[in-house]
Amino acid sequence: MKAFDLLLFHWMAAGLEPRPWLVAVAGAIAVGGPWLCAALLGWIAWRQPSQRGYLMAVLGFAALAALLAHSIAAALNLPRPFMLGLSPPYIAHGARGSLPSAHATVMFTVALLCLARPVLRGAGAAIFAIAVLTGWGRIHVGVHFPGDILAGLLLALALAGLFVGLRHLVRRRVAPLIARDGPGRRAMAGRPARRGP
Repeated sequence: MKAFDLLLFHWMAAGLEPRPWLVAVAGAIAVGGPWLCAALLGWIAWRQPSQRGYLMAVLGFAALAALLAHSIAAALNLPRPFMLGLSPPYIAHGARGSLPSAHATVMFTVALLCLARPVLRGAGAAIFAIAVLTGWGRIHVGVHFPGDILAGLLLALALAGLFVGLRHLVRRRVAPLIARDGPGRRAMAGRPARRGP
């Protein structure tokens, strides 16, 4: 698997003989991709007020995704390509553990959760495409291996499954309890019993 990851990296990365224009494009995507996703989410929240609650939940899971990805990467502490001398870092980056990619984990998590919501599927597809391009950009500029991006996608799939499962549980178990014991029921319970004539 590692040999295949290295083969893919050498095929996708700028390496030691870069094409300056391609490095510039990849660097811009690698840095700007997450900001583009954030701007897209903000635009959706502005255009579709009814989805703001769902998008807040998505952002909460995105924060969890970032925390998990950074924790796993710190525990595994696998080197990045530029740390092994396979490529210069064509964008500024710290020498931290590389797997999974936190950028990929967060962006794919947001994309998958938007895809899980019918009204947000168009946005989800756009964010997924941006996540793929950002992953390529970060590989090309030497800060990630392809396997790091794939690991981010797999972690995002697990988190999206957890989100959908929890949401289903809340809708099936918790929401009926809230509806049953809602303000109207509590108000009725507080009234004195009506006496007969």
